[in-house]
Amino acid sequence: MASDDPPLLDYGLACRALGDAQESGDLSAVLPTPYGLLLAVADGLGHGYNAALASRIAVAALEANRARPLEWLLPHCHEALTGTRGVALCVAALNADDSSMTWTSIGNVEGMHLRVGPTGAREREHVMMRSGVVGHRMPTLRTTTRPLLPGDLLVFATDGVREGFEKLANLRRPPQEIADDILAQYGKTSDDALVLVGRWRGRGGSSP
Repeated sequence: MASDDPPLLDYGLACRALGDAQESGDLSAVLPTPYGLLLAVADGLGHGYNAALASRIAVAALEANRARPLEWLLPHCHEALTGTRGVALCVAALNADDSSMTWTSIGNVEGMHLRVGPTGAREREHVMMRSGVVGHRMPTLRTTTRPLLPGDLLVFATDGVREGFEKLANLRRPPQEIADDILAQYGKTSDDALVLVGRWRGRGGSSP
């Protein structure tokens, strides 16, 4: 994509570290790729410096190999994280050519895809979450692919965010406002917490 092309995704990020910690073990990335975008949320096990180090290694491995398919990327991250605490990791590859998303989650990072369906009712799909720890115990990788429509909302949250946060995911509000409100109202005080919210625009660069 040329640098002056309209963005494929509007997004907002809200995060905080546990207590008075200097850095959070929860990190995210929104990376341009030859096919569109790669989104990732990593939750280093525990909290503090070692958790943050594991998440930084995971994000760096994804960034350096962002053009690769998920089936290659996740095992590569697993190898890169050997000797660290490991991470829970959710990764989504957004393809602008066919307006689709391929995603997967290993560990307890939640991902949701929200949209208004043909009948006007709100539809919700969860990422397939596989038990495991990237860097320690890698499960058999399974991905799912979903079509994307302009205006679709994607919400990713680490386990420092309580269940039910999707109630605040208003499909018409700016992503940053949604992320801030989810963290403020559902973020736990007992763990690092991160919320990444994106609204798909697609090649047309617009959404309803």
